[in-house]
Amino acid sequence: MEVKKKDSESSSALIYRFTKKLQQSGILREARKRRFRTRPVSRIKKRLSALHRAKKKEAYEKAKKMGSL
Repeated sequence: MEVKKKDSESSSALIYRFTKKLQQSGILREARKRRFRTRPVSRIKKRLSALHRAKKKEAYEKAKKMGSL
C-alpha cells in the first residue's frame, strides 16, 4: 500500500488517508485473520452440530405451530 504526500498536505491528513485506504482494501482484516491458524473442525463435531441445529429448528417449528411463540 502506497500513498504519496500531496502539496500542502499535513502529516496527520496523510496518515488519515493511508489508514482509510488500508481499511478499504481489506489487507488489515486479512492479515488479522491469518495471524492465528485455526484447527479444522472434525467430521464428528460437524455432524453433532448439524444434528443439534436440526433438533432446535424442529423444536422451534413445533412451538410455532402450537402457538407458544
